[in-house]
Amino acid sequence: MSSHPAESDALSVPWADIVKFVRQLSHDIRNNLNAIELQSAYLAELAEDAEMKSEIQHLREMTSQVGANLQRLSAGLSQVSPTPISYPAADFVEDLKQKLATEFSENAAKITWDLQLKDAKLQIDPQLAQQAFLELFTNAFQHERNPKSIAAKASIDNDCFVFELREPKAQFESATENWGREPLRNMSQGHYGLGLNRIRSIAEAHGGGLAAEYDHKTSTLVTRLTLPTLPPEKSR
Repeated sequence: MSSHPAESDALSVPWADIVKFVRQLSHDIRNNLNAIELQSAYLAELAEDAEMKSEIQHLREMTSQVGANLQRLSAGLSQVSPTPISYPAADFVEDLKQKLATEFSENAAKITWDLQLKDAKLQIDPQLAQQAFLELFTNAFQHERNPKSIAAKASIDNDCFVFELREPKAQFESATENWGREPLRNMSQGHYGLGLNRIRSIAEAHGGGLAAEYDHKTSTLVTRLTLPTLPPEKSR
């Protein structure tokens, strides 16, 4: 008989418990990093050699970066609790475009925009919603470091804000049926497979959704993110 446990006996941990564990671990590590930061500051005061002071400063910067990364990880796992307000759709997209131009100046210029929003108003938490869209573009730029072009279309359909992102991809083998529902599936250095799950969580917390499909004819990944709008009579 094999000594290996049967596949059905494999350990299964609820997602809520994983989130709780990661957040507690992150908190504990940040406490240790804070202690290192205090000790480094003390050493900097004692050091007299200029080169030594420079190295200590470099150490403090690295420690700070690790702490910031852990904080972002915890934030990415936090529960989504939006506080929706009325927000003009055109203004939201314009704010997003300015943010992209600031954070992704080179790639932002390659985005082709098609806006058909008229006077529609969204019912969203602007900060959370912008996080979702920024993560969507971050994900696109991360997996295609030098994209030739990305098409972004925003329109209103049946009292719903529909955002469609089209990314040319000559090769694409990932399944799209559970898009954004498989956190931790694809990880790499500094990236933990949480971005799409975070986008979906934010969209669904607003009453919207996230979906994707790969168009084999045009070799294009099409991602759709939807958010609710205010009915015309309520948006006046």
